[in-house]
Amino acid sequence: MWRRHHCAAPYPEDDTVSPSTTSSPSAGAQNAARDVQDGARQAKESESFRWLVRLGLIAYGVVHLLIGWLAIQLALGDSQGSADNGGALHTLAETPVGRPLLWLLVVGFGALVIWQLAEAAIGHEDRDGAKRTAERILSAAKAVIYGALAFTSAKIASGGSSGGGSSTEETWTARLMEAPAGQGLVGLVGLGILALGAGLAYYGWSEKFTKHLNGSGRGVVRAGKVGYLAKGVAFGVLGALFVVAAVEHDAQKGGGLDDALKTMLGQPYGPILVGVVGLGIASYGVYCFARARDLRTA
Repeated sequence: MWRRHHCAAPYPEDDTVSPSTTSSPSAGAQNAARDVQDGARQAKESESFRWLVRLGLIAYGVVHLLIGWLAIQLALGDSQGSADNGGALHTLAETPVGRPLLWLLVVGFGALVIWQLAEAAIGHEDRDGAKRTAERILSAAKAVIYGALAFTSAKIASGGSSGGGSSTEETWTARLMEAPAGQGLVGLVGLGILALGAGLAYYGWSEKFTKHLNGSGRGVVRAGKVGYLAKGVAFGVLGALFVVAAVEHDAQKGGGLDDALKTMLGQPYGPILVGVVGLGIASYGVYCFARARDLRTA
């Protein structure tokens, strides 16, 4: 006779996962997503990763210092260099140790990309609802910007051209203008850049950026405030150029940061205005150094 205790249940009674759960595709996807989130959190909390992010923020500060210097040179009548990201990186490449430094920038910008992608996926947990969503979208946009800087740095370091400058911006604007409803799309891009400029100016004026600083003095806070305001002005002019390009259906009216500064240069007291904006952009570079020192990625 078979004894009852020989008939063991196919699954232990204290097993908390049923066969259907373990084989469920949705459960597998949830577990994979959880693993990715855990890995992202561990990476953010890694001290070695923090140092790489600090390197990226320092690199971002260096780029802003160079753009500010090129803008000041533009205000003084020297228009040989392009006062934008590409021009700053080319200026760095022309120094005796420029190319090795550019490869360091590639590593730093790459770390910033990973950091902001992690923020876009699991970050800003101190926010709720729409604010968290908006912050995560902003982090994704920052990842794109840092990715473009890493790509441009690598291209210049390897001996290629940055592919930047006003001609590239005008080509991109012309292609967008030729698309269905392209004129409206260019106008929307301009309005978006105008909104970004206003947002940067407000962010600086309200000193909301101080949440990223840890006990920094008023000098650093002033540098950040002036930097954000200067960037807000520059992006405001840049957005206006795109709006004018859309209204006049002329792609050549659009452009990049260098074009925006040259447009300011042609206004009354233009050299003074461009010089002030250049100093402000350089001040933002100083703020980036302070933020690298006070970095908190967790």
